[in-house]
Amino acid sequence: MIKYPKELKAKAIRLRKKGLSYNEIRKEVPVAKSTLSLWLKGIPLKSEDLKRLYTKRVQTLARGPNSQRERRKREIEEIIQKAKKEISCPPSFETLRLFGAAIYWAEGSKKGSFSVTNSDPHLIAFMVTWFKSVFGIGSDQLKARLNIYPQQNEKDIKRFWSEITGIPVSNFGKSFVKPPNKGFKKNNLYYGTINIRVPKGGNMLQRTFGWVQAVLKDIIPNIESTQRRWTRLTEVSRAVNIRP
Repeated sequence: MIKYPKELKAKAIRLRKKGLSYNEIRKEVPVAKSTLSLWLKGIPLKSEDLKRLYTKRVQTLARGPNSQRERRKREIEEIIQKAKKEISCPPSFETLRLFGAAIYWAEGSKKGSFSVTNSDPHLIAFMVTWFKSVFGIGSDQLKARLNIYPQQNEKDIKRFWSEITGIPVSNFGKSFVKPPNKGFKKNNLYYGTINIRVPKGGNMLQRTFGWVQAVLKDIIPNIESTQRRWTRLTEVSRAVNIRP
């Protein structure tokens, strides 16, 4: 057992009587916390000191590296970094083709034009790359159209999306400007929403859904069978808005 000078113990006791925490005392009395516990276990604290130390401890837990929020942030970052290592990059052509087809299935136009509409620059930039890699359609061949709010600067937003996609500003059609709305909108779409379209892309649209159907071939029969048994759900008449 380490023998410390009596003066060190006396100093620790004086600081404790002033209401300092063990960590605060250790800044001036460099001994192990277990030693402080032994020295100070019989030293009572005033109620105001107990309240201060409790408040400080709660604040430390809330703001410090051991807080639940900070721990969760670190856990999420670890999960993401580990997941990145599970993917081989650059992806193969087959992976790229199916990944883009899945995004198109979720976000793309299902009838008519071969187009995607979204507000996420990452998704839009990927789809522009996908059109080029899979179909040989360069960004200079794509058409674009914005959906924005009246308070936004249309010219600046066009330039922003042109930089993101490589689509010339001259390829942008007339923007749709949403009418003013008195309601409160929680999420601000600072860049608006952009629709990118492949001219004469009808056959490409059908090929894309052919790839999707190929992936779903084992579950399509069951889905279609269930839909046939629940046909009555499609027989409900559409709602009609009646204005006074």
